[in-house]
Amino acid sequence: MSTVNRLALIGCGLMGGSFARALRVACPALQVAAYSRSLASAQRAQVLGIADEVFSTAAAAVRGADLVLLAVPVTATEPTLRDMRAGLSADALVMDVGSTKRDVVAAARAALGTAVGQFLPAHPIAGKESGGIEQAEADLYQERRCILTPLPENPEGLVARAVAAWEAVGCSVVRMSAEQHDETFAAVSHLPHLLAFAYVNGVASQNAAARHLALAGPGFRDFSRIAAGTSAIWRDIFSANRDEVLAQLGQFESALTAMRAALQSGDDAAVARLVDAASAVRARWTLNGAPMPEDDPA
Repeated sequence: MSTVNRLALIGCGLMGGSFARALRVACPALQVAAYSRSLASAQRAQVLGIADEVFSTAAAAVRGADLVLLAVPVTATEPTLRDMRAGLSADALVMDVGSTKRDVVAAARAALGTAVGQFLPAHPIAGKESGGIEQAEADLYQERRCILTPLPENPEGLVARAVAAWEAVGCSVVRMSAEQHDETFAAVSHLPHLLAFAYVNGVASQNAAARHLALAGPGFRDFSRIAAGTSAIWRDIFSANRDEVLAQLGQFESALTAMRAALQSGDDAAVARLVDAASAVRARWTLNGAPMPEDDPA
C-alpha cells in the first residue's frame, strides 16, 4: 500500500485504537493525531503510545491528515463530520467503523455536502466484549473481513486507498451496497445481540434466577456472551437499523413457532429434523471461511 503519513483518529476506543496500533506496524513512520469527546480517552491514547498528539477539536485533529478514521457511535456521525469538515484536507480519505450504513451515508451527505466523495463507509467485522482504549490491540483485525460500501461519488483511486489501508491492518475486504450491508448484519449480528439481551433478561426475571445462574454452564456462557454489550452502542444500532432488525425478528419468530409446535404436539421426529437442519448449517460454517455467493439475490 502507499504509505499513510498522518492518521487522524476521531474517537479513542477499542476499534479506533486497534486500527491505529495496527497501521503503525504497517507504516512505522506514521503520526497519529487523536481527538475524543472525552479528553481523558484521547490523553490515555497518547500515554499508551497509540497517539502522538491530542487535540481539543475534531477540526484541529484532522488538519494535515491523509487518512481520517471516525470511530464514534453511529448517532454521532453527522455532528462529528460537521465539526471536522473545516480542517479536512482536500485529498484526505475519511472512513468510519459503524455497524450500520444507510444512516451513516445519510449523515455524511448532510454533513459534508460536496465533500462527501472523500467519505467511504466501512465496517470491520471485529471486536471484543469489553471496549475502551485500554483494550486496543494491533492484531484485532487480523484475518477478519471489512465491509466497504462505496458511494457513487467515491473515485476509484480513493476506494483503492481504502482497500489498501484495511488490508494493511489484516482484513480481507468485501464491497457491497449499504442496503445489502444493513440487511445482512441485521441477520447475523444485530438480531443475535437482541436475542441474547432478551434471553438473559428472561432468565434474570424469574423467581429462581439466582439458582439458574449459579448452575449455568458452558451453554449459558456461550449463548449469553454477547449480552455483555452496552446500551451506549446497541441502542443506537437497533434504532438505526430498526426495520431490518424487525424483519429478521419475524424470521426468527417463524422458526421459533415451528420448534414450539413440534414440542407441543410431541412430534419428536420434527424436533430432531429442526435440530439436525440447524446443526448441519452450523457445522458447515467457519468464520470468514465461506466465499461470497455469486448468485446474491440482492
